[in-house]
Amino acid sequence: MIDPHAPAPPGTPPWTAPVRLPVRPGTGRFLVLVCVFVCAACGLVYELELVAFASYLIGDSVTQASVVLSVMVFAMGIGSLAAKRLRWHAAAGFGAIEIALALVGGCSAMALYAVFAWTGGWGGIWADGPRCLLVAFSLAIGLLVGAEVPLLMELIQRIRRQDAGGAVADLFAADYVGALVGGLAFPFLLLPFLGQLTGALLTGAVNVTAGGALVLGLFRRDLTRRARWILLLVGLTVLGVLAAAAALADDFERAARHAVYGKDVRVAEQTGVQEVVLAGGTGGRPLDLFLDGRLRVGGRDERRYHEALVQPALSGPHTRVLILGGGDGLAAREVLRHRDVRRVDLVELDAGLTRLARRDPGLSALNGHAYDDPRLHLTTADALTWLRGAPAGAYDAVIADLPDPGITASTKLYSQEFYGLARRALAADGRLVVHAGPVTARPRAFWTVASTLRAAGFATAPYRVPGQDSRFPAGPDRSADASRAPHDWGFLLAAPGGTAPRPRLDPEGPPLRTLTGDGLAADARAAAATRIGGLPASTLAHPRY
Repeated sequence: MIDPHAPAPPGTPPWTAPVRLPVRPGTGRFLVLVCVFVCAACGLVYELELVAFASYLIGDSVTQASVVLSVMVFAMGIGSLAAKRLRWHAAAGFGAIEIALALVGGCSAMALYAVFAWTGGWGGIWADGPRCLLVAFSLAIGLLVGAEVPLLMELIQRIRRQDAGGAVADLFAADYVGALVGGLAFPFLLLPFLGQLTGALLTGAVNVTAGGALVLGLFRRDLTRRARWILLLVGLTVLGVLAAAAALADDFERAARHAVYGKDVRVAEQTGVQEVVLAGGTGGRPLDLFLDGRLRVGGRDERRYHEALVQPALSGPHTRVLILGGGDGLAAREVLRHRDVRRVDLVELDAGLTRLARRDPGLSALNGHAYDDPRLHLTTADALTWLRGAPAGAYDAVIADLPDPGITASTKLYSQEFYGLARRALAADGRLVVHAGPVTARPRAFWTVASTLRAAGFATAPYRVPGQDSRFPAGPDRSADASRAPHDWGFLLAAPGGTAPRPRLDPEGPPLRTLTGDGLAADARAAAATRIGGLPASTLAHPRY
């Protein structure tokens, strides 16, 4: 499959003389290396854009990134092999590849978003449609990016013959530096200032402009008159398509958000950490909060969730309370209802989310204007990093209102180190409560969190609370099929030492009923019968723990 050399077609004379250039050879080589730099930067932006969209739309960032990267690297190898057949028409071939790459890479984000938004709920044979399209784009972009380097190598050698090692060193140096610039530009410039759609379209425009300028400007004498006109007209057409798509990007994104989140979308903001979307919350409509496409707060039953999270932890001492996460202010609302709470420290990574929680009329009304309470003290920081410097024994209760443990990016917040630091911050008779994901849908993840807490020196009391309305999923993944989406929340109430705490949903109410045997089956039978503080709930005692 890999030949030691690629002979020219019969009758084709070898290129022995340097190409005639409109500039000096040194300038020509510099311009080729600049094009290598630009193409490498654009290629990495396409790659990162696919990874970001895969994680945002489909979930599980590690799996999706692995799929995108492995498919693209494989396709780049195939593209490099295929480019050997174009060496004798390197200028025309490179121009055509850049045009195709600009169109495919620039429009990939919009196409992925469209398929996810308007066909993601079809189910059936199309249930994996977005994933299939992701693989298709990764394959196509990888093939085109892989074909660039052999053709650019041929073009730079056409200017002035150079030993293979020196030519490869020059080419790869420009390629790697371009990849560095593209990799930094995507998260720090394109994503925050332009967004994923417009950023990808702009990258495509830069890509086709750089490739076209190199071929039509520097190597135009290698092209026939017809080839020059075809490349020029097709390149301008692609630029026009990208420009039109960029002009319509805001309207397209608005329509796609409505298709994904419903017609009540009021706020869609890309913070420095995540995309925050608020739907409803005014005119008597329930407010839904989505973080990176996942339903974080459902207005229909958020009060049930936050009462179940906070009340058991505050049934013991609760003068000083620490909330990890919970930037929406809803857990703080439940804590601040207790008049004997003197100080609440809230540690949230996303300053944009806390700003919305203060100022957005729907979200601030929902959290009871918790940020206006002088007892609440906000720190913008990563929870794990902040805990490393937290004072020992400073808190009576720690509430971990963090992203779902099924999200790869949040796994460090469910680690033994994290719980060990939380234990150090707790007073001797303090309590920690953790949201550990849906029990019925992901029991393995739930009981893994329980085991991790025990390994960190906690005694645990697990409990489960179903969603208020079974028609609406209570889980964090909006992209999941509603029929398979989780409809409950699982919590773990923990205390240092060997005695498990007894969770109560009301400080004066009876303890929750502890179940033995098969926790999941027993919970299904007892959930309706056990009703404390207006919330059906049950405590799970899994036989393995």
